[in-house]
Amino acid sequence: MSECSEGIAAIGKLRSTPAIIVDWAGGVAEHDQKDQQRNTYNRDVNIVDMLNMTWEFKLEPTAEQVCEIERTLEICRQVWNFALRERKDWLNSRKCPINACSLRSEYILACDQPFPGYHRQAKSLTMAKQEIEHLRSVNAQMLQQLLRKLDAAWESWRLKRSGFPRFKKSGRMRSFLFPQMLRNCVSSEGIKLPQLGLIRVRWSRGIPDWFRIKQARIVRKASGYFVLVSLQSDVEIPAVMPHGHPVGIDVGLEYFLATSDGEQVKRPRFFNALHRKLKLLQRRLKTKVRGSNNWLKLQRKIARVYQRIADTRKDWQFKLAHHLCSHAGMVFVEDLDFRIMAKGMLGKHTLDAGLGQFVNQILPWVCFKRDVYYGKVDARGTSQECPDCGAEVRKDLGIRIHHCHACGSIKPRDVASGQVICTRGQRGIENACGVEVTGALVTVSSQLALKQELFGVTQGISNRTVRLVG
Repeated sequence: MSECSEGIAAIGKLRSTPAIIVDWAGGVAEHDQKDQQRNTYNRDVNIVDMLNMTWEFKLEPTAEQVCEIERTLEICRQVWNFALRERKDWLNSRKCPINACSLRSEYILACDQPFPGYHRQAKSLTMAKQEIEHLRSVNAQMLQQLLRKLDAAWESWRLKRSGFPRFKKSGRMRSFLFPQMLRNCVSSEGIKLPQLGLIRVRWSRGIPDWFRIKQARIVRKASGYFVLVSLQSDVEIPAVMPHGHPVGIDVGLEYFLATSDGEQVKRPRFFNALHRKLKLLQRRLKTKVRGSNNWLKLQRKIARVYQRIADTRKDWQFKLAHHLCSHAGMVFVEDLDFRIMAKGMLGKHTLDAGLGQFVNQILPWVCFKRDVYYGKVDARGTSQECPDCGAEVRKDLGIRIHHCHACGSIKPRDVASGQVICTRGQRGIENACGVEVTGALVTVSSQLALKQELFGVTQGISNRTVRLVG
């Protein structure tokens, strides 16, 4: 379950009181002040105009509701495959040579036939509902959102951001979306959804009253069915500003991370803990007839093991992120593309560690929730630079101890990299504040200017600079 409610607990406490604005000088302005003062404040502080979150809850559907969910997923799969085939046929018809014909088959389409984009396919879907009965039995907006998702995937492939959209075989469609929810759809018993009715929900936390439910996505996982509820609130929150104690973090495989304060965290082997069980189940799977009931049962058992590994990894990373934020006011990490690391000889260990998930998803969210500044720095040469004197110290991956011959500094390699990352992060903040930085070291005058800037920001953050609208 994604944890995101505690970070706005202070907002709920302010709901019953007049909305206030805390400016940089520490003054308080009432909510009914002039719009000119509000605009000035919004220009000085980066503010999140609308707070959007997605919470996940476990569903407890009845047998009839399970059948309806599975039937809806199958219809969505058929619509996806038909729409993708239509786009692919149009593309292949424009690829055939003009002086020869294929020996297998040809995609013969009119030369003036337009590309089947979202709007044309949505119109064709409306016409198909008049002839095909099972298309009328599902929510219309759900199928439209499915076509929008396909259009986004196609556009992402066209811009070379991702691979070509794939056809989905039976059982591969795992979710569908209700883009518009009913009023007062949430109760203590469950959630009321179009076409499915009232479904019991295991409420692991209460939804605050000042949030509106915008969308709901039904997801099928190995451990059951879940609902992803999209929440929205008219809350303006200033972006977290630099303040407090800085910490640089260097991630790796020998140690999951090492901080500039000297803390080193060993990498847990999430996959190795259940590797023996996976090996046994997959061996038994080889002896089963593909598609039989016993084959499907083993597939579900294997999927549950994989989900347990993923849930254990995410839970551990959330706890680690909270631990880091409890001892820091600013967190700096390297700007890395972990997809490249996953393609090397250590790809299995990289994927098992989940470095990208931690650095790019979990840690930024926990920092935002805990009022900790999060920033990325240039990753080039962080392990080849001395954090004490700035000299270049060349070393390969086999050398795990940093030894600078210029200043005599000796420390673990990962800790030294974390200190270099921390220094680069502070230097970037100084440049953003308009302080002139020369050389590899931070001068005393620049530290004083940075400290004055941080003191103002720290005062604003500590007073919970929050503005409620409405």
